[in-house]
Amino acid sequence: MDQDRIRQLLKEVSDGTLPVDDAWEQLRNLPYEELGFAKIDTHRAMRRGFPEVIYCEGKTLEQIREIVKKMIPVHSIILGMRAGEEVFETLRKVTDKVVYHPEARAFHIGEKPEPTSRGMILVVSAGTADIPVTEEAALTAEMMGNRVERLFDVGVAGVHRLLSHREDLFRASVIVVAAGMEGALPGVVGGLVDKPVIAVPTSIGYGVSFGGLSALLTMLNTCVPGVAVVNIDNGFGAGYLAGLINRLTEIQDPETNSERL
Repeated sequence: MDQDRIRQLLKEVSDGTLPVDDAWEQLRNLPYEELGFAKIDTHRAMRRGFPEVIYCEGKTLEQIREIVKKMIPVHSIILGMRAGEEVFETLRKVTDKVVYHPEARAFHIGEKPEPTSRGMILVVSAGTADIPVTEEAALTAEMMGNRVERLFDVGVAGVHRLLSHREDLFRASVIVVAAGMEGALPGVVGGLVDKPVIAVPTSIGYGVSFGGLSALLTMLNTCVPGVAVVNIDNGFGAGYLAGLINRLTEIQDPETNSERL
């Protein structure tokens, strides 16, 4: 259950429009709901500022459907990653509010929130083949309420392509860089900017790239300070981390001088 719904619930109890027993019925499954095959962390939005995200790979369509059905009443936003077209077709029978993002292999349910931060997150792909991981990061950050811009196919094989977009690099508050092969691009970007760079190694590459391990080791061994590295193909983790960092630029409410959450 997200923060807005809990606040509304408490207000209705305070106003006398919602009986205490009814409120208790809605809250009694906190902090998680047991499904047998899954435990839905209904308190995560309150603790972390964003609901639990469904990792669909390895789950059956029935399991995903049941998880979503339980999450819909308590979360205004639901995000699912590593989801194929068959997941989307299954969820269309549950709700007409599901939206599928084929490049990111992800879905969301609920309206995309308006950006609540001054800062902009720039997601960058070294090559076109890295775009799916980049889009996973971008969608995650957008669903967390961030303004996101994209920059594709600017790898080090033609570094002039990157340099022609240096103003975009300078404007960003956080930069996510996805790269396969040797994984050199995050270090190049990190050497140009004074903002945090989140490096995402991808599994793109020929045999001795070892499914992204070569890119991962390059990124971990970069001599450039200010570059953090997530796991291979983990666009979601990079987008989430970028969103948390960008949240530090939250827009202030001029009437209350407090953060607008």
